[in-house]
Amino acid sequence: MAGGSVIMNWPLELEVAHKLAQMRGWLEQERAGAIRLRGVDWFAWATAGASNSHCHTAECGWAEVLVTRDAAYILTDEAEAPRMREEEVRGPWTWQVSPWMQPQLYELREHFVQHAAGGAAVLSDRPGLHERSLPVVLREERLVLLESEQLRYRQVGQLAASAAADALRQARPDWSEQELAAACVRALWLRGLQAVHVLASGAERQRRYHRAPPAHAMLGTQAVLALCARRFGLCASLSRQRRFAPAPQHGAGGGNGRGAANAMDDADAAMLALEAVALDACETGHALSMVYHALDSAYAYAGQPDTVRTRRQGGIHGYLAPEVAAGAHTEILLKRGMALAFHPSLPGSTVEDTFLLDGGHLHNLTHDPSWPSAMVQGRSRPLTLALA
Repeated sequence: MAGGSVIMNWPLELEVAHKLAQMRGWLEQERAGAIRLRGVDWFAWATAGASNSHCHTAECGWAEVLVTRDAAYILTDEAEAPRMREEEVRGPWTWQVSPWMQPQLYELREHFVQHAAGGAAVLSDRPGLHERSLPVVLREERLVLLESEQLRYRQVGQLAASAAADALRQARPDWSEQELAAACVRALWLRGLQAVHVLASGAERQRRYHRAPPAHAMLGTQAVLALCARRFGLCASLSRQRRFAPAPQHGAGGGNGRGAANAMDDADAAMLALEAVALDACETGHALSMVYHALDSAYAYAGQPDTVRTRRQGGIHGYLAPEVAAGAHTEILLKRGMALAFHPSLPGSTVEDTFLLDGGHLHNLTHDPSWPSAMVQGRSRPLTLALA
């Protein structure tokens, strides 16, 4: 469905049926015989949140989706089928199970796919020999999330924000960046989330690098945590900051935290003012490139020209993070039901949340009501948590 989001909370089986009908429409449109989905992102989309991989960094897994005009298959092997049937996949699927040994698995599966397609073209997200790539216009349909997907996304976002808060509140100045990252990963797993990435930096490395993997360096006076977490195939990204001492106050104030230590300081004010320019550009019908150019102008005004060309800024989110990165020439139009996450930064400060676009409004999927915040351009935005 290429338009707006479907405003129904469908049961999982109905969501799968809707997507099967959508894919069969693609077959008619492209005059193809089958659609074959190998990637963990597309598998999760087609199955309404199931996983086909044990490895959280893998692009493809042990199972595939194959859809023809009159059938829908899960292609997997004997080692994976029992657990996937019981724990992962629901819906009107026919299971095609092969021996796990190579080359028998490859030969049997390829023969089955060609037979199911009836000699017509096979479209694939990751095409193999004699297969065609899914056209870009079809890939973009996935970016508009159904209401049932949005509800799952909200759950993922809330859990991810809670995990980040727990890890940062536990942190101490003498922790290493790796200890903070480990605490965050543990908090994510305890909430049933997979860590796509967890970036932790202390005061010294945060000023040198925009986004870097955690090192053995001590946190010192400041901790910055940026993470992307996945559940149901959906990726939620956010960043939070903690200062291990009361922060100097900024005249604007407006935080919801308790006491002066949680008021907005100058670094927060500058960072959130810059971010607000990008978020204001996120409207239905705008090209994603407009957000990029808005950030470019905001950085120049803040005395940091060329930052958008030296640092990634985020983009459209969903089953990948990002699905589409914001750039000077990314002309894809923003639509209601798309998810967005941007991570602008200034020296020593950064901010990120994952939002759902609903017309001219942005709903913060990773909002944490327990975290100190301030209203910026009508949005509740996270402040630096200042605790000694």
